Amino acid sequence: MIIYHNSGTSAQVAELKKGTLSISSAEEMLDLIGEVSYAGCSRLIIHSGSLSEDFFDLRTGVAGEMLQKFSNYRMRLAVVGDFSHLAGRSWRDFIRESNRGKTVCFLNTVDEALSALIK
Repeated sequence: MIIYHNSGTSAQVAELKKGTLSISSAEEMLDLIGEVSYAGCSRLIIHSGSLSEDFFDLRTGVAGEMLQKFSNYRMRLAVVGDFSHLAGRSWRDFIRESNRGKTVCFLNTVDEALSALIK
């Protein structure tokens, strides 16, 4: 289920409701991007629990494949959740670099995500 947030600006934000869908491939992510794009959204919030375990193993390349779709289709993404279990240096660096850019960010709450995506 997708929730649509009215941002008060021209940017509408879609949120994949927590626990409604598990995304395990770039193709599934692309389907979701298509669905929210059709609804007029250029920003998306996904809860970390909706992403497969392979996403959180950088060696698989799944995260890179999925996140590249957001760059290709000019859509912004906020992944919301507790990332403290990702203690490895690679993940800390990946999150830090992602949060420096404007396409993908990793945040703790939906409110933080909404604020970041509307900027």
